[in-house]
Parts: sequence; structure tokens; C-alpha cells
Amino acid sequence: MVEPLKTSLEIYLVDNGSLSPRATLELRRLAEMLSLRSGQVVQAVSLLHSHKVPADQLDGCPATIVKRKMRAAIAAGKRNFILVPLFLGPSLAIVDYLPQLIAEFRVNLPDLNVQIAAPLCGENPEQPDDRLARILKANVLATAEGASLNRLKVALVDHGTPAKSVNLLRNRVASQLAAMLTTEVVACSMERREGAEYDYNEPLLERVDRLPSFGGGDLIVAMFFLLPGRHAGDGGDVSEIMQHLVARRAYGSAKMSPLLGEHPLLLEILKDRLDASIHAMQATALV
Repeated sequence: MVEPLKTSLEIYLVDNGSLSPRATLELRRLAEMLSLRSGQVVQAVSLLHSHKVPADQLDGCPATIVKRKMRAAIAAGKRNFILVPLFLGPSLAIVDYLPQLIAEFRVNLPDLNVQIAAPLCGENPEQPDDRLARILKANVLATAEGASLNRLKVALVDHGTPAKSVNLLRNRVASQLAAMLTTEVVACSMERREGAEYDYNEPLLERVDRLPSFGGGDLIVAMFFLLPGRHAGDGGDVSEIMQHLVARRAYGSAKMSPLLGEHPLLLEILKDRLDASIHAMQATALV
């Protein structure tokens, strides 16, 4: 275990944020478990949105966002921060938004020291940490409930992204998963932006059955999502799309795998990302 750092250090587990209370509560659960596993104090903070959720839907404890949380910590004299992204890959939120936010704070705080940990995939989305695929494998096998995968269709679905690097990551993980399962895995998106420049998000889950030899039979949707919310989990957009596929008889049945955030191996990845950032922070001799 990496030795706990001085209390001057703030560590945030950061997700994109959601208007769904379930997402914030799950983020807090992961932050608590990461605190226990790492021996550090890790706080759950979102980039956006979550501060709008009524506190009475969050066990009476209001959520906050990174900008507000850092501003308050800086006012209290804190200058050293580690941000651990609960993001699968290098999303625009962490490669553009966060650095811009930090740069704004640094205008008047030249001594501000912020480490942004690597996303869950690691430093290179073209060679992603295979633990993501291992989580998906476990989730797919649990969802299959002993049925032969040769009789099932497996679609790995993510949200859809404006960042090609994140799309590339998804496709690489789908290839890893296919090799682990020794069966075909189709990578698809829940939704996409309009315009030919976003065609790389195809196929969409809602028409994945139109791919050659991929219609009919029973479908397992391998969820490349971390937390429950408007899109993922029971009653979310992905669930609704699956129901439509079955209703129009594209598949005899469709089952959704658990979310990545529910698997204990995710905490191992998060701890590795946090430990690497702590080592980098210690090397600066600022904490």
C-alpha cells in the first residue's frame, strides 16, 4: 500500500456527472471502497450536473462538482490535488475540460499542483488495460447463465462519442472480449451525433440486427458503461432499445449485462491509477 499523504492533499474520484441520484450514490460507494483499499481519503466529485440533484434524493448530502469543490478547497489553503477519472478512456471531459479548468485556477495560483490520473483504459487507448475486457467477460458469462455462447449474439455497447480515441478504445476492448470468449462480438453505440464525421459510431444498437448474420436468436448486450443513470441500468435508454428489438422480433430475447462499476476488478484498476498519481505527486516533493 502506498503510504497516506499529508492532509493537504485532496483526492477526487471524478465522473462526468448525472441528474440521476443513482449515479451519484454509486460514485460515492466506489469512492468509499477506494478509500478503504488505498488507505487514502477519496472524495466523490462530478464534473457537471450532479449538483442539481435534490439533496433529499442523496441521503440528505448534496452533491458537488469539481469547479466548486476545488474553489472551496483552494480557499481553505489546499494546493495539491489528484483527480482520478472514472472514465473509460480519454474523453473530451478529461483531456479538454479539466485541463482548461485547472489552467484557470493556475492564473492566480502558480503553486497549484494537480495530477490527473490515467483513465481506466490506461495511457494508450490502442492498447487498453485488458482488465476491462475481463470484467466484460465475467459479466457476459454471468448473463448467459450457462447457455452456449455459440447460440447467442454478443453486442458490446457504449454511449457513442465525439472523440475518435474513445471509439477506438471501445473497438479494441470488443476485440479483446471476442478473443476471451472465442465468439463474435459486435461493437455498437447507443446513440450518435448527426453528421458524416461521426459515422464511426455506427452501427447503432437499435439496428445492430441488420448486420450480416447478426440478427435472430438471443442477444446479450455487454454494457460498456460504468454507472447507472438515464442511459444505463434498469429502465434506461439502452434497456428501452433492447425492448424495441425484441418487440419487432429482431431477437427472441435480449439480456443486459451488469455495469462495469459493479465488478470488484474495477477497484483494482482505480487503485493502480491512484497509486501511480501518488508516486508522481511524491516525486515533486510538494506534499
